[in-house]
This record gives sequence, C-alpha cells and structure tokens, in this order.
Amino acid sequence: MGMITRVRGRVRANSLTFDREKTAQSVCLLSAVLLLPYCPRGPLPLLPSPAPALYSALVLPVVFSANYRYPVAILKTLVAATRDGAKKAWNPLYNFLKHLYAPVDKAENLFMKMKNISIMANQIVFLMLADKVLLPQQRMTCLYTLMFYNVIAYCVSYIKELIEKEDWSPYVTLTERSQIKHLAMSATKIVLEWTKAVTFVVTLTFMLLVFGLEQGLQHYKPSTLYTVITWTYYSATEKVFVDMFPPILSFLQLEALECIENLYAPVILRCFTIGMSTLFTLILLPSAPWRFLFVASYLNVYLRSKELLQNSGAVLRKEREILNQYRKATVDEIERFDDVCAVCLCNMQKARVTPCHHLFHADCLRQCLKSSDKCPMCKRELKFD
Repeated sequence: MGMITRVRGRVRANSLTFDREKTAQSVCLLSAVLLLPYCPRGPLPLLPSPAPALYSALVLPVVFSANYRYPVAILKTLVAATRDGAKKAWNPLYNFLKHLYAPVDKAENLFMKMKNISIMANQIVFLMLADKVLLPQQRMTCLYTLMFYNVIAYCVSYIKELIEKEDWSPYVTLTERSQIKHLAMSATKIVLEWTKAVTFVVTLTFMLLVFGLEQGLQHYKPSTLYTVITWTYYSATEKVFVDMFPPILSFLQLEALECIENLYAPVILRCFTIGMSTLFTLILLPSAPWRFLFVASYLNVYLRSKELLQNSGAVLRKEREILNQYRKATVDEIERFDDVCAVCLCNMQKARVTPCHHLFHADCLRQCLKSSDKCPMCKRELKFD
C-alpha cells in the first residue's frame, strides 16, 4: 500500500511540473494579443459604448493578475536595472536642483522672516480671492475691507495695551527703586503716550463718521458671508488676534491638546488659512487668470505650508515625539494618584506616565524635560528599556 502511494505521488509530481519561464513568456505574448484592441486603430473605439467598458472589465484584471503571477525574468531584470539607474541619476539631478533652488529658498526664507510684509501680502491676496468668489460684480472691495480691519486691529491692540499696562506713571526713574526722575525719558514717554491716545481718538472718530455719514462708501456693500469669512481669515493672521487664540484654547480645556495649546494654536491657525486659500483657489480655477492663481497659490498656499513645516509644525512634531514616549494614564491610575500633578499642583484630567510610574501633565512633563532628563518626583533617570 505504501509503495502504491509513493508511485502516485511521483506520477502527480511529474505530471504537474512545467517550465515557469516558458509559461511566463506565453502569458506575456497572450497579454500583448489581448491588449491589441486598445491600439489607436484597434476595434474598441469603433464599438458601441458598453462594449469597451465590458471588455476592459473582463480582460484587464486577468492580464494584470497573470503577469503578476508569472513575471518574465528579463522584465524583472529590466525593471531592477531601470530602478537602479534612476537612483544613480537622481542623486546628481537632486543636487543640481537643490543648488539651483538655493537662492530662491534663501529669498523665500527672508520674505517669511519679514512678518509684517508677508502677512499683509497674504491678507491682500486672500481678500482678492474672496472678492472674485463672493463679490464678483464689485471692485476694490478688498482694499476698503483691509483698511477697516486694520483700524479695528489698531483699536483693539491699543485697548489691550491699556488693560495690560502696569505702570501708569508718566515719569521714568533712573532705577526701579529710585525716586529721581529722568527728565528726557519722562518727556519722551509723555509725548509718546499722548500721541497714541490722540491717534486712537482720531481713528475712532473717523470710523464713526465714515459709517455714520456713509460718505464715499456708496459702492462698498460687502455681504454677510464675505464679512464673516474675511474677518475670520484676518483674525487668524493678525498678531493681536493670534496672541488671543492660545488663551481661548486653554479656556476650552480640550483633552486632545494635553495642555500644550500654545504649540497647537499656530498650527491650527496656519492650517485654517492654508485650507481657505486652497479652497478659494480651486473654486476660481475655471474662471480666474492663471497668473493670479499662480501668485495666490505660491504666496498663500506654498509659502504658508513651507513656513508651517519649518516653524510651528516642526516644533509641535518634535514635542509630540518626546511626549509619545510616555504612555497616557488611564482614569483609574489618575484617581489612584489623587488627580493632582506634582509639578503644578493642579487637577489632572489627562496625564502621562513615566517609566517610574509617576503621573504628570503633558505640558508639565515637557517643561521639566527641557531642564533635566530625570523624574521631577523621584529624580530617577527617565530611560526606556
């Protein structure tokens, strides 16, 4: 019986053996024949509409799967050689392109460092995009809008400065504890403060007169949607409003941000501005001039994305990589730890756990790691096995 089983096994093995390379070549030739109808003068363009789609649905999956199952050896060699040649050719080409792009990159970085100019350029371009999308029949609306928004930003910044001001004395002393007044510096301070106050009053009066008398604004009629979108974008880029955003995020106490709202805030704002500019640019693709769309994409999408990746995005990613080394604490662990962070002595809704099983706020742990790589409680070195 065992003899018969071995003989049957050998017969099956001999009957199923085949030359894999010959099969692959046959599959390749058959695939070429099946793909001939796709030639420019093939029969498929002449057939009625359902026939080409049906032929493609039946033939193409079979062709691709057969060639994947039985690849021709010479084709694999050619693909590997092509890949290696592309890698060897790419390195010098990449270095050449990098060297060619270096002056442009330097100019872009210099432009992004000039915050006031770059931000104003972004605001003007986005307001022009909003004009073309939301108010296509009106002209120069963006300039009036930007002027009014700048006046509002100036008034808000001046009021904020008055609220946060600690020293209301008009005099400047020689030292902090000295009572001797510095006459020249005191005079300069008085003139500066009065200049700010007079400018604020004149600006506010001018705005009230313009909106009250409606002189020179007959053709300025922005819609509510236009005002909401442009004001939101302006607030997300203007410094006085950008500085207010992290405290708003801290007030919301979103658990996903883990008390590092100051790092998330610029990333959220830049992603919002990039997304809005991209959306308006895509909407205007069929109608607007390509030069204007290129400038808008370059200034408001490409450069803002580059700034995001180089600055705030890189900082947030680096901090997240550090924090992700420490796992998140469960609710039971936080309750057993009395819900209090040992660094700030505040309650914990979310926390990170160190290798020595101590719990801290993510931001508190991040601040401690900047000065030392030891646990703030037990002073044990934070190592990961």
